[in-house]
Amino acid sequence: MSEKIYEAVELATKTGKIKKGCNEVTKEIERGTPKLVIAAKDVQPPEIIMHLPLLCKEKGIKYVDVDSKEQLGAAAGLPVGTAAIAIIQEGEAKDIVKQL
Repeated sequence: MSEKIYEAVELATKTGKIKKGCNEVTKEIERGTPKLVIAAKDVQPPEIIMHLPLLCKEKGIKYVDVDSKEQLGAAAGLPVGTAAIAIIQEGEAKDIVKQL
């Protein structure tokens, strides 16, 4: 399952539009724009991303989590890990996002 999520992030990075980092993702959720929000389970301290699932539920936005912030960052083309990513426009990742 995680491979599909990372693949969706990679495709959306190249062909769509994403927002990276907890603050950016939170702002986008409040606007109701993401098609999918992905957060890493290994973020320390966990309080950093604890509000994301609740916010997504309130706004009716799909939320998934992955094991590694390093892999999540790499999938988004970043040299460092990232706590969260919001896919704003799926681009070629549309089919994968629908499956999740």
